[in-house]
Amino acid sequence: MRTLRLARIAAEAEGLRLRRQAQRIVVRAAMCCIALVFLLWGLALAHVAVWFALRVNGDVAPWATALIMAGGDAVIAMFLLLIVSRSSPGRVEQEAREVRRRALENATSGFAIATILVPVVRLAMNLARRSK
Repeated sequence: MRTLRLARIAAEAEGLRLRRQAQRIVVRAAMCCIALVFLLWGLALAHVAVWFALRVNGDVAPWATALIMAGGDAVIAMFLLLIVSRSSPGRVEQEAREVRRRALENATSGFAIATILVPVVRLAMNLARRSK
């Protein structure tokens, strides 16, 4: 009975961990989509402003202006990728994983004892029947 209870606890902990992980993924995806919209509009306006400043005020060649702007875009993209890559599991998710691990360890040790005891009990019952 204890083994089944531990297995149920492990399943509940895993369910909690998966729900939290799914929730975190949905929030991250929504934030990335919203950030992408603002980023695209901001980049479009920034491109126009930089192109205008470099071409009109700086007398920079069109190909040099394009390279400068591409470099700036690459820096912005790397910064955003760095921010997204730093997301990690929260405290609740880590604790649920630990509860699941412990419950499964205890459940498997209970199964090991049960697999040893079942043949011993059968042997004892057979010996008791024969002695009657």
